[in-house]
Amino acid sequence: FCLSLKLEEKAKGKLQKRICQVVLDHFEKQYRAELGHAWSSVRDVLTSPWCWQHAVLLNRFSQNPGLESSLAEQGYHPAFPAALPYLPAAFRCYTRTAPGRFPAQKHQPGRLKEYYLLNAASLLPVLALEVKDGEDVLDLCAAPGGKSVAILQCACPGNFHCNEYDDLRSRWLEQTIESFIPDTLINLITVSKLDGREIGDLQPEFYDKVLVDAPCSNDRSWLFSADPQQAVLRLMQRKELSSLQFQLLRSAVKALRPGGSLVYSTCTLSKAENSDVINLMLNSCRNVMPVDISEMARGVSQEFSFLSGMQQHELLVLPEEGRAWGPMYVAKLKKVSST
Repeated sequence: FCLSLKLEEKAKGKLQKRICQVVLDHFEKQYRAELGHAWSSVRDVLTSPWCWQHAVLLNRFSQNPGLESSLAEQGYHPAFPAALPYLPAAFRCYTRTAPGRFPAQKHQPGRLKEYYLLNAASLLPVLALEVKDGEDVLDLCAAPGGKSVAILQCACPGNFHCNEYDDLRSRWLEQTIESFIPDTLINLITVSKLDGREIGDLQPEFYDKVLVDAPCSNDRSWLFSADPQQAVLRLMQRKELSSLQFQLLRSAVKALRPGGSLVYSTCTLSKAENSDVINLMLNSCRNVMPVDISEMARGVSQEFSFLSGMQQHELLVLPEEGRAWGPMYVAKLKKVSST
């Protein structure tokens, strides 16, 4: 027992040393002001990777009869209750309260993976989008591909456009799709490397559903920036992200058909990149209205911790010990008429 305790303390010490102090100091100032007393417990989780949890999203296109019983033996349980307003039968995800990671599967050309490991909160934007069979769907900022894979666990779109502007991340996206989706469905999927800000003009009113999982100041990864100089540069560029996010949102609205809906998400706690971007969109576009997602939030409240005081069309998942999911901001909008 003493040896395992020493090893744990040693591991914690190594992880602690990797925390980038300049980023933590910046977050400390900003998030204490924005989150109040909630920030202390969130900070404790974000700075303690040994308490992070991982969900296991099963791949409905790859059958492994023993997988679910194996997960159950290791303390995993179904993550989402049947009371949710949207939960397709084929969508199966498992979580457990204990930290740790289920073994990852390596990419093997020609062989489908059986599951995808991810932060369970990243599935909430997909459930909020409510994709149905035959709909035309755009994942505007799709890499590394987890949400694209999750969408295809829910339904078979008529056309599914997965876009990623960054060349390296686009190749990652293509590999993810190859790892999880059978050849018979690949012809439904278009992978592109377009500037997301231009898609609305290139394909106006073409899609029924659009997911904008926007580039953001990823709080978890930024805290462990290996290069302090890069961290300082990131923090300087942080102010420009909300402008990019708004432009991506505006493009997404243009790409939507009247009556279509979009979900905007980030993995940051930052109000400037979350509520402020959505409020700017609602105030500047008369043909867009908010969509209430509070029923979904109530349905998953046992699994996730949310920031109180949010509007009904948005939610913010706060990591806490035992429910170390997030950060994840989700907001839903609907296009009511042509531009």
